[in-house]
Amino acid sequence: MEKTYTNDEITIHWKPKKCQHAGVCVKMLPEVYNPKEKPWIKIKNASTKGLKEQISKCPTGALSFTLNG
Repeated sequence: MEKTYTNDEITIHWKPKKCQHAGVCVKMLPEVYNPKEKPWIKIKNASTKGLKEQISKCPTGALSFTLNG
C-alpha cells in the first residue's frame, strides 16, 4: 500500500514494501524523515528542491515524487 504526503508543490509517494531501511532519507533530511514520529514524513520541513534531491538518492525507489499542478 502506497502512502502519500503532499504540499502545494510536490507529492511524495512512499512504498513501504519496497523500503529496505537504508536510512538515506533520514541521514540527508532528518528534519523531514523521522521514523519514530507519526506521520514520519514532515514534508513542510524542506524545500521542494531539497526533497527532489533526496528522493533521487533513495536506493530502492521506495520514495518517489510527482510535482503538483
